Amino acid sequence: MPVPVSQMWTVASYVVKQKLRGNRHYALTLMLEPLFRCNLACAGCGKIQYPAHILKRQLTPEQCFRAADECGAPVVAIPGGEPMLHPQIKEIVEGLVARRKYVYVCTNALLLKQRLEEGLFKPSKYLSFSVHMDGLEEHHDFAVCREGTYKVAAEAIRMAVNMGFRVTTNTTLFEGADPNAVREFFDEMMGLGVEGMMVSPGYAYPKAPDQKSFMTERTRTTDFFKMVLSNRKKQWRFNMSPLFLEYLMGKRHYECKPWGMPTYNIFGWQKPCYLLQDGYADSWQELLDTTDWDRYGRASGNKACQQCMVHCGHEPSAVDHTFSGLGGLWAAAKATLFPRYTDAKARADLAEAATRPHGPMAHLVQLGINVERKSGSETVEAA
Repeated sequence: MPVPVSQMWTVASYVVKQKLRGNRHYALTLMLEPLFRCNLACAGCGKIQYPAHILKRQLTPEQCFRAADECGAPVVAIPGGEPMLHPQIKEIVEGLVARRKYVYVCTNALLLKQRLEEGLFKPSKYLSFSVHMDGLEEHHDFAVCREGTYKVAAEAIRMAVNMGFRVTTNTTLFEGADPNAVREFFDEMMGLGVEGMMVSPGYAYPKAPDQKSFMTERTRTTDFFKMVLSNRKKQWRFNMSPLFLEYLMGKRHYECKPWGMPTYNIFGWQKPCYLLQDGYADSWQELLDTTDWDRYGRASGNKACQQCMVHCGHEPSAVDHTFSGLGGLWAAAKATLFPRYTDAKARADLAEAATRPHGPMAHLVQLGINVERKSGSETVEAA
């Protein structure tokens, strides 16, 4: 079971209550960013491009608790930046667990082993470490722009699992990813003993240094995920809505619900979502009341939303659909009980993909970009 029954029940009962109250705009997961600074400088990240005086700022535990209490979401994800750099991360986690929030500390795991050895955290059904792993060793180290990070993270995962902590993985997939390698990566993560995996296509942050590596064509994205998620292995476990995975495969259509995973950080409540910055609100209610939600999502025509299929906007739609009636419940049950998705074409496409050049830099070469590896880093230049 990729998610404890107690967590499934808490989320399900919360969503049902919201729907019975006729509450359309409700938060499912709070994206709580206590700081932006990080110990990595990933080419696909737009969060660490702030000036130094902003990177020095951080939320207090009290601000974190107030945000969690305001929106009432049963799940709190703590991304960043790197939350393990926050000097009061222990107090933040303990305070949220005391509120019986299901907390996912999103970490690159470079400091996880040290923090565990320091006894900073205690195993709890309410606490999970969501380790950012972007594929097999070569792909992951390339994505985060530092060699050796995969081995450090894998060692930390093993240690956390052996100590009784809940551990999941969070994988962002980029243009040119090898679908066969991604499936092999799933095998490796299951071998490490993680509870479940989360996957999502990357979003082209305007501030991200590398704009060429994002998946920007929706059809290509769904074709890719059909290869990855069809003909699924029995041992794979995903820490996500099964209907969202069907959405990634192009089997369902969901419009974005950006309020479903609202973001709170040092600037306040971010409008409208984790990915776009169109202003900030001082409170959760102000965010709901002053954001023109009709301006966002693919149906709105907003250019920034046309190719986005990221989980933070669309998984809330899948969860909402699950509890919208018997049809949604049956669809989710079917997807959970019969997740194989046998697909001869996807199998053939996988075989064909295996004959093409692959590796983390293959798609850049195909775009006519020279890539030179120097002393543990990659130098990318226009051809």
